[in-house]
Amino acid sequence: MEFNLSEEQVDIQKAAREFAQGEFDPDEASDYDRNGQFPLKILKKACHLGFIGMHFPNRYGGQDLGLLENILVVEEFCRQHSGIGVALGLSDFGSEMILRFGSEDQKKRYLPPIAKGERVSSLAYMEEDQTDGFSFFSTVAIRNGDGYLINGKKIFVVNGTLPGPMIVLCQLNKARSEDQVALIVEKNGDGPVLSMMGGQIGMRMVPMVSLTYNDIKVPQGNLIGNEGEGRSQFVTFLNEMRIEAAAMGVGIAQGAFDLALTYARQRVQFGQKIASFEAIRNKLADMVTRIEMARSLTYKAAWDLDRNGGNILLNYMAKMVSAETAFEVADDAVHIFGGYGYIVENQIEHFYRDARMVNVFGESGQTQRLLIADRIIGKI
Repeated sequence: MEFNLSEEQVDIQKAAREFAQGEFDPDEASDYDRNGQFPLKILKKACHLGFIGMHFPNRYGGQDLGLLENILVVEEFCRQHSGIGVALGLSDFGSEMILRFGSEDQKKRYLPPIAKGERVSSLAYMEEDQTDGFSFFSTVAIRNGDGYLINGKKIFVVNGTLPGPMIVLCQLNKARSEDQVALIVEKNGDGPVLSMMGGQIGMRMVPMVSLTYNDIKVPQGNLIGNEGEGRSQFVTFLNEMRIEAAAMGVGIAQGAFDLALTYARQRVQFGQKIASFEAIRNKLADMVTRIEMARSLTYKAAWDLDRNGGNILLNYMAKMVSAETAFEVADDAVHIFGGYGYIVENQIEHFYRDARMVNVFGESGQTQRLLIADRIIGKI
């Protein structure tokens, strides 16, 4: 069993780290975070170097690489700055559904602009009365001539204000739960009614909105795959999303740890560096151990998906452990900083805020535990 990254993967990891260190200016990042502004300038630079959409085939603007290579970049970006890292990591959110199941025309039309940073994709799936497992949606797509009419409401839509394709998951003609469709909606003046969700604790650079669809027309050519395949397509997407979210958690945890370790080595109390105190040393040891556990699970989940199509149990575990690790490590880091941890200029606070996002993004830790238990116990 080989645990080492390949030479190419090490080079990608190093390049992502150097890019983040050189381009993620703390003052600029603070402005983005404070103003709730998407870091478009940094996105374009990242795209120019091939960091976004690198798992797309070459003909669609990517590098034909795997999920593992992709999450190495996500981890390094989130390690340097959690807010920018999350925003860049989600700039192609939902595009996997077009990549895996879209027509050739859809792939040519939508994927290259995403890889270039000209467009930012989004996926509308959350609803106020959401059922467990996304087995049924209140948002409905009704056949209308040579297309569909969408009616309903979606909430917590990531990247909802940014130009680019939006994939909307709907029930088909108010049919039974398995009859779902995924439709691509162009974000333009004739689109859904948009409302901001309000101020966000974390993930502030990512615009999050609610969208109301009132007879929104979608042409037949914007149907992804076939009618009735929406749920299976979404489940496939979720498997990849969990691993990417896990990588964000690992990066956030590592970034918080880096700051805490540096501070502990420099901070003097009672005439000693606080890194010499047993309580601080024990805390740092626990932090780095949890990070390595989360990283190993996340890398294994990505490796297995690239090679074997994925292990759903591994995906659940990676997401749960990494999300909890991110918050626990960030919380410990704030404790190590003491009162200075509450000062925005010390940077640790955004890791703390964004760490909470990883836990609730997509599925909560409690949901992950239930899904793991269902898999290992089965029917009783």
